[in-house]
Amino acid sequence: MFISLLVSGMLPITQTATIDIARAEQVRLESCLEKTETAPEEAYEDSLAWLSSGNRPKARYCNSVSLLALGRMAEGAARLEALATAPDAISAEDRTTYLVQAGNAWLAANYPQAAIVALTDALKLERDDPEIYKDRAAAYLATERWIEGVDDLNTALEKAPADAEALSLRARAHLATKNYHAAKTDMETALSYEPENIEILVLRGQIREAIRLSELN
Repeated sequence: MFISLLVSGMLPITQTATIDIARAEQVRLESCLEKTETAPEEAYEDSLAWLSSGNRPKARYCNSVSLLALGRMAEGAARLEALATAPDAISAEDRTTYLVQAGNAWLAANYPQAAIVALTDALKLERDDPEIYKDRAAAYLATERWIEGVDDLNTALEKAPADAEALSLRARAHLATKNYHAAKTDMETALSYEPENIEILVLRGQIREAIRLSELN
């Protein structure tokens, strides 16, 4: 009976301590993420100190993001992917975030195939986010897998029809496969949403030139 009372009496204290630790870690993580914007070297050093005092998920995330901020994209991507698949008590939402960030980092590091793997894993956790389909489409296009890229962009645009970036990406895929009519249609729709977007304006010139040359043959 005494032991039961003792345990029940200690439980609120344990819960409070756990909450306090979680809050402190969140504050420390937010500080780290802010530093990655202005002082990435300092953020990286902070992450190493944090890791040395406990290899917890937020410490590993701080370390991964600081590596990305330092331009060490492949290393950061690998650590994010490892964190996303770790056995720790990490929410599905956080795991998705880590995988998406890993995918984009792999793509920035010029490892599009690795990006496809990470983003495919992200879509297993979150199938309704058009941004993930768009990100994977960019990776597919980087490997010249035009059909898969267009399929992903079709899905992204079903979920977010006014996404000028997705439209311009699909226009580039159509241009690459010489589907000039579809490329022009997507480009013009994208331009209607973002008429001053330099990249889309450049794309318009590329499509017009491709059509001109095709008509000479």
